[in-house]
Amino acid sequence: MDYKPVPTVTNATPFDAAADAQTLRAAMKGFGTDEQEIIDVLAGRSNQQRQTIRAVYEAEFERDMVEDLKSELGGKFEDVIVGLMMPPVEYLCKQLHAAMAGMGTEEATLVEILCTKSNEEMAQIVAAYEERYQRPLAEQMCSETSGFFRRLLTLIVTGVRDGLTTPTDASEAKEQAAQLYAAGEAKLGTDEEVFNRIMSHASFPQLRLVFEEYKELSGQTIEQAIKHEMSDELHEAMMAIVECVQSPAAFFANRLYKAMNGAGTDDATLIRIIVSRSEIDLETIKQEFERIYNRTLHSAVVAETSGDYKRALTALLGTA
Repeated sequence: MDYKPVPTVTNATPFDAAADAQTLRAAMKGFGTDEQEIIDVLAGRSNQQRQTIRAVYEAEFERDMVEDLKSELGGKFEDVIVGLMMPPVEYLCKQLHAAMAGMGTEEATLVEILCTKSNEEMAQIVAAYEERYQRPLAEQMCSETSGFFRRLLTLIVTGVRDGLTTPTDASEAKEQAAQLYAAGEAKLGTDEEVFNRIMSHASFPQLRLVFEEYKELSGQTIEQAIKHEMSDELHEAMMAIVECVQSPAAFFANRLYKAMNGAGTDDATLIRIIVSRSEIDLETIKQEFERIYNRTLHSAVVAETSGDYKRALTALLGTA
């Protein structure tokens, strides 16, 4: 199954950065703020266009547009808008840094960002992270995680995964499936090192073949095997890789559902996924969400959020 990512946010055409900069300045000037104007402009432009608007705004008014936005907005609405103004890779770096800052580590955030990326995407994140925080991502992560979970994330971050240009190899997939079977179901206990090696080295298209071979060989899906063999964070990380190999949209749809299900809302996850996937595959995620949960993502977000925060997220989701 070839994955066809469809975004909800694309380049606006026609596009007039100077007019948008004027609109934003007017929306923030004087008493009160016109939040709807800010949403209409920023949620309706691609990230590249927002960077152009920011440059024009700063040249025209000699003011920092993001600082102006921060001084006018607040709360979760501000988090969405400021997130939209960051280049995508920098935004993910900021999220990773926040997940490791202070007491405790948000392992689920690390998994969501790191286990879902191709090697090419990972390389961009690693370079941007070190530039932004003057510390290698791998080093910071090692100090925040432990055990086989740390080992897996370190392998992913250090860029051992085959690139997307590496051709798939059916006979190697057979061999890798046999190694996974021997390391798990076929023995007492689990050889996590083998799982880590294959799950972090093989490209996603190669892993798709490996999982098919695994089912052929063992009569079980790789998900069933991981469920039996792994626990805690390592289990979450392995499952994230498997889900992203099969359907990234389903993985993110599930994450969104969990963020909104039960008492309270995990707003940080809700914002991060909607902002970071809006120009990649948010339309596809919406379709998967509806297929899996029998309700629209739009209706779920509307039920969990309110005010300008709700209007900003639904603007990014596009038509219901």
